Amino acid sequence: MIASYIDHTLLKPEATKDQVMKLCVEAREYGFASVCINPAFVELAASILNSSDAKVCTVVGFPLGANATAIKVEETKQAIRDGAEEIDMVINIGALKAGDSQLVEDDIRAVVDAAEGSLVKVIIETCLLTREEKILACQLAEKAGAHFVKTSTGFSSGGATPEDVALMKEVVGERLGVKASGGVRDLASAQSMIQAGATRIGSSNSVVIVNS
Repeated sequence: MIASYIDHTLLKPEATKDQVMKLCVEAREYGFASVCINPAFVELAASILNSSDAKVCTVVGFPLGANATAIKVEETKQAIRDGAEEIDMVINIGALKAGDSQLVEDDIRAVVDAAEGSLVKVIIETCLLTREEKILACQLAEKAGAHFVKTSTGFSSGGATPEDVALMKEVVGERLGVKASGGVRDLASAQSMIQAGATRIGSSNSVVIVNS
């Protein structure tokens, strides 16, 4: 069932409490893997989904990835305290492009450690990277102990493509999950991502996808 692949997502800055509550109700109704929301709503979502199979996912270092590592760590700790079960963090993209692999790896590892066993997905923002940088980002995420690599924030110049998903899957194999996010708005695009190797889909059009 495709719903079990989907992180039901609402990350718009203008998102309201009522919209997040509706998102959580839909996650229960349709059996989505999680709701993916901004950190301010984690406590609310956790209270609504307390007895549900749907997880509470939130974002860290979002959407630019350029926060200091210490800030990402505190964001992660607060999110876990508030009830988050999954963390989608953005890498330090500038450091990756500058060749500072150690900083990127250490940044990811610090968030993984702060998450204390909760699932960490690493957003590499594929639209800003060369093929070689995409490969390196996936390798660094794995070295740092992350559980997933994720294509995109949905807030940059491009989203997920089947080609990028296939490349990421080739790098991480079965060892890590691959999340396709950004521009996945219908059933056909969701299916194409899964066929390319995605094990999770991030979408704000989740209800449309499952009702197609």
